[in-house]
Amino acid sequence: MELRINQKTYQVEADADTPLLWVIRDDLGLTGTKYGCGLAQCGACSVLVDGNLVRACVTPVAGVVGREVTTIEAIEDDAVGKRVVAAWVEHQVAQCGYCQSGQVMAATALLKHSAKPSAEQIDAAMVNLCRCGTYNAIHAALHDLAEGGNA
Repeated sequence: MELRINQKTYQVEADADTPLLWVIRDDLGLTGTKYGCGLAQCGACSVLVDGNLVRACVTPVAGVVGREVTTIEAIEDDAVGKRVVAAWVEHQVAQCGYCQSGQVMAATALLKHSAKPSAEQIDAAMVNLCRCGTYNAIHAALHDLAEGGNA
């Protein structure tokens, strides 16, 4: 099947119900998207599909044929994604960093849908788990971006 990932076209051999995460990581070698829980609960596997946040661990690969998938490897090619990454650096969000690719994808999706999200929108959108507890730094970075910070 033909997949469009990070603005490149790939031919992959996979069963239709294979989770997108395994195709991204194992077949294409794009390892920035992480395996966390495998149950769509933690968000480490988050990618964008047509600009919407999707949990790749439970998304069948056949479901993204003909759609544009963006992984963390290409997030800085997007103007909003680039601002999110800069804010993450400025606010020193990452500790261990394992969940951060998913966090950045969630923040980018939020800001692409609402350029100036309210505190409630930020709380509702940023539900990925972080074992290091960087939630305060994540929220500070997003509030800065929502207030027009160029981080």
